[in-house]
Parts: sequence; C-alpha cells; structure tokens
Amino acid sequence: MPLYTFLEGYDFSGKTIIPFTAHGGSGFSDTVDTIAELQPDAEVSEEGLSISRNDVADAQAEISSWAQGLER
Repeated sequence: MPLYTFLEGYDFSGKTIIPFTAHGGSGFSDTVDTIAELQPDAEVSEEGLSISRNDVADAQAEISSWAQGLER
C-alpha cells in the first residue's frame, strides 16, 4: 500500500500521526496498529477520523469540527 511504503521511507520520530480515512466499510481496520509498528518512535493518535464513503459528501461540518478539536 502506498501509505505503508511512505511510512517505511520516512522517520517520524517524536512526531504525532493523526490518521484519517474515507472508507468503503472497513474503517481503519488494522491501519492504526500498522502505522504504530512502522513508526515506533512516533505517537499515533487515537483521535483519528473515519468516515464512510457514503457520508463524505455531507461530512464537511463533521470534518471541520474534528480538525478544530485536535490538540495542537
């Protein structure tokens, strides 16, 4: 997967990774755990956002609220 190849090629030590996805039914699946395995010295946030592809068109308010609520 392109995301995993990207994470294998870069070092995010000391950084916070906040996953988000639009999905077709599987949500994050095991992706958050895989990110943590690929970037063991990064913090992988549990505050990620997962939106069904069926809800993307009407998700602007939800996405904005989520993004504004993230710790900076």
